[in-house]
Amino acid sequence: MNERLTKIKTDLQTFWSSRTKIQKGTYIGSTIAVILIAAFLTFFLSRTEYVPLYSEVSRAEIGRIKEQLDAQGVKNKVAPGGTSILVPRDSVDSLLVSLAAEGFPNSGMIDYSFFAENAGFGTTDNEFNMIKLASMQTELANLIKGIEGVKDAKVMVTLPTESVFLNESTQQASASIMLKTDAGHQFTEPQITALYNLISKSIPNLSTDDIVIMNQYSEYFDLKATDNAYGPSITDQMTLKKTIERDLQRQVQMMLGTMMGQDKIVVSVTTDIDFQLENREENLVQPVDEESMEGIALSVQRLTESFTGNGPVAGGTPAGEDPTDNGTGYVEGSFSNGDYEKIEETVNNEVNRIRKEIVESPYKIRDIGIQVMVEPPTADDPTSMPPGMQDDVQRILETIIRTSIDKEAAGALTMAELNDKIAVSVQPFNGKTVDLSTPKSAIPWWIYVIGGVLLLIIGILVFMSIRNRRKAEEMEEELIMEEQLATFDVDDINNELETEGTVRRKQLEKMAKEKPEEFAKLLRTWIAEE
Repeated sequence: MNERLTKIKTDLQTFWSSRTKIQKGTYIGSTIAVILIAAFLTFFLSRTEYVPLYSEVSRAEIGRIKEQLDAQGVKNKVAPGGTSILVPRDSVDSLLVSLAAEGFPNSGMIDYSFFAENAGFGTTDNEFNMIKLASMQTELANLIKGIEGVKDAKVMVTLPTESVFLNESTQQASASIMLKTDAGHQFTEPQITALYNLISKSIPNLSTDDIVIMNQYSEYFDLKATDNAYGPSITDQMTLKKTIERDLQRQVQMMLGTMMGQDKIVVSVTTDIDFQLENREENLVQPVDEESMEGIALSVQRLTESFTGNGPVAGGTPAGEDPTDNGTGYVEGSFSNGDYEKIEETVNNEVNRIRKEIVESPYKIRDIGIQVMVEPPTADDPTSMPPGMQDDVQRILETIIRTSIDKEAAGALTMAELNDKIAVSVQPFNGKTVDLSTPKSAIPWWIYVIGGVLLLIIGILVFMSIRNRRKAEEMEEELIMEEQLATFDVDDINNELETEGTVRRKQLEKMAKEKPEEFAKLLRTWIAEE
């Protein structure tokens, strides 16, 4: 066997050594290419393609779904963000059916099916009302999710408490909607109107005026007032007036709140709106050239007459001087030389004839009044207001008024007129509203002062106690050292008589070897005494 392997090895060496460099390179390149192609095909043919099973699901629900898939032995991946889970493409349909049969995904939201599954005799009125409200909010959110451009919706509905008395007026409900819209999606006015009508008709005693809709970017979707043939009604006028004032107030509040803080600004806006709807027709005639006030000459006719020669000179008795001839008598004049010339020019000019049918839309802001109250950074100290801040607020409000007011109605506003429309007051907000829903324990300031003083006293006492303890230990060590120095042993192995200085020297040497720290303290004490 070994001889056969040796022969094969020898034949291979002989074959390889007899090849040229080109042949060797060809063999090596072909082998590498075959290996790479096989690896490429193996990788792509055996690779598992993952597709989303559920998307835009809460992370808690994704965790429960992943746990269920792991229990079934299904390969899965959680997409970045944790709101989507991926599975092999071949298993998507079967997994959707099997997980739906097991109640996945379960968003935890209560719908109307809850009543059929969990209704019982032990349910109280309060529990029933809470379940009813939650299911109503869930069903309304599901309706809104079906609108194009809405990825998710959260609904908060406030229902009035029903009174047991018949003579009391019915209270209105209110609704707040938070939409998660697709990036860059813009809703048209008919879509917003349909959304308001959908919400209003889904909740009893809910008017469109009591609905607030906004998206994740804090953009409000306001309902546009509708007009009739004779202009907006009184109700629409008041609604539109409040809408315009609210938008201006939000704009000013947001801008100044960024500068001073939202709790440091109070804004009030009043407007005068022109609701007049005007239809008129104008037939205008204007010259082509406004500088020379002339038009285009369509046709020109010029007549020139001239005469030179002798002709009779006017003479005779003027009519009326001779009463007997009834104005018919005259005296011929004599002949004389004369000239005659006549020039006549007729020009037909064309002008610009303009016909305009103008429909003047209402909702022109004729006047604006903005009142702003600013609280200084230190409420009780008006001088804490940064210098120039009030002037900046004044200029911002002037710019808002100039750009919002109707130019034709107001004309060019002077600084005095702008100052009459703006009121800026700097003062503390003594009447701040306090949120009583979450009571907070108000601790007087003197409690903090007393606590600080007590902590300081305790710290001083601890420091003095530690210092006294250290002094006591040092004094005790000094006494021990003195006792050790005072007692000496005269007996020695060599039976030599030693003096007191010799004994002290030996004790010091022994102490330096065994207790170097105490020896150093003793030396410091002696040096300090000297």
